[in-house]
Amino acid sequence: MTTRISHWIDGQPTEGTSGRTSPVYNPATGAVTGEVDLASVEELDAAVASAAAAAKEWRTASLSHRSAVLFAFRELLHARTPELAAIITSEHGKVLSDAAGEIARGLENVEFATGVPNLLKGGFSEQAATGVDVYNIRQPLGVVAGVTPFNFPAMVPLWMCANAIACGNAFLLKPSEKDPSAALFLAQLWKEAGLPDGIFTVVHGDKVAVDAILDHPGIAAVSFVGSTPTAKYIYERGTANGKRVQALGGAKNHALVLPDADVDMAADSVVSAAYGSAGERCMALSVAVAVGDVAQPLVDAIAARLPKLTVGNGTDPDTDMGPLITAEHRDKVKGYVGAGQEAGATVVVDGREGDLPSDGFFLGTTLLDHVTPEMTVYTDEIFGPVLSVVRVDTYEEGLELINSNQYANGTAIFTRDGGAARKFQFDVEVGMVGINVPIPVPVAYYSFGGWKDSLFGDTHMYGPEGINFYTRGKVVTQRWPDPATSSVDLGFPRTR
Repeated sequence: MTTRISHWIDGQPTEGTSGRTSPVYNPATGAVTGEVDLASVEELDAAVASAAAAAKEWRTASLSHRSAVLFAFRELLHARTPELAAIITSEHGKVLSDAAGEIARGLENVEFATGVPNLLKGGFSEQAATGVDVYNIRQPLGVVAGVTPFNFPAMVPLWMCANAIACGNAFLLKPSEKDPSAALFLAQLWKEAGLPDGIFTVVHGDKVAVDAILDHPGIAAVSFVGSTPTAKYIYERGTANGKRVQALGGAKNHALVLPDADVDMAADSVVSAAYGSAGERCMALSVAVAVGDVAQPLVDAIAARLPKLTVGNGTDPDTDMGPLITAEHRDKVKGYVGAGQEAGATVVVDGREGDLPSDGFFLGTTLLDHVTPEMTVYTDEIFGPVLSVVRVDTYEEGLELINSNQYANGTAIFTRDGGAARKFQFDVEVGMVGINVPIPVPVAYYSFGGWKDSLFGDTHMYGPEGINFYTRGKVVTQRWPDPATSSVDLGFPRTR
């Protein structure tokens, strides 16, 4: 028996009326577990109308009250993490510990947003001119939307909605139709926390709903995380309609391993970052750039670790890596492995082989050596458990390889040389850098985002830049003169 997964509009579950649905699978079994409603343009219009009406009231709520609601939401989310993690695992497939980790990182963003009374403090200049004071404030935009990916059904929405709501906006979420139930769980927690109806809305859908969001005159801003082609499309269509857009795209994250690196530590880090969540992370390390003599020891160390990883159902506490999201995506990743082999890469460990569960969308870990930059396994974002090793002779060659890549989301360097590490962080043209840290996702009080084709727009996500994205500045110049001194003066206003 399948479950019907409906929208969340005006503070309650709302069944779709479009007549269109999409199947939701348990990737570990391959079974259809739900049918999610896909919104029509008319349904999206109704959701925006509800959100816009609620936003008028919410923007007048005191900063202390908003903060109190966020604190309550934070407590509920923390207490009910196991429930939400189970939902994520059942629809995405990642192991329960990974799902709980995703929620914990999202929780950090909620904790940051609880400080909104301090985050929205403006500046004040007394006596900017004789008898004149000037101050600046930041005000909410109104209704803002988030379009989020399947790989982090809780964390990425929390990157967006916590700051958006704290700043006084109404937030409309269009989650991935592949794993939509986490969004509804968050909606219920927001309601229990005391958030007014209409301030957090969930509309499920496909391209019809996305286009309606991008075209709707009542939506002021759109945040997106997903593939680069879609990010580019969303940025161009959204900005053409006068919206603010931050669209985070794909990645091809490199780890530069220098000859002086601790090989065992580097191997542990690279394996963790390459194969966690079956490689379905925009911050996964998909390329290890081995410099000089470290290459063979590094490949051997990585290869030695892979047979020890258990692939299976994410609900099993002994499982290290779960399935991929769909059968189609699994087969696509398999195709990349075959293409790499045909192009001349050495298949050190083949994830297409081995003892894998017969049901579900499983693929083992793959390690490819002697990969070169023209191979599709290098040029394309695979988004699966495939790690490519590119061998270079020098640090400079490795740096050039990274800097010439079209993507610039995250990177890491493994070394014991502080000077080399500092030179790398100065020279590398990538938005997020790890020094002996394989997945350099910033903490919540910084901001997340890459460069080049990994970001469309000029604002990174969450943190201080997120506060700016969900507000607009206003400068007030005030004077309280003695009426007796008032006169007409057509000259240009002076400050001296």
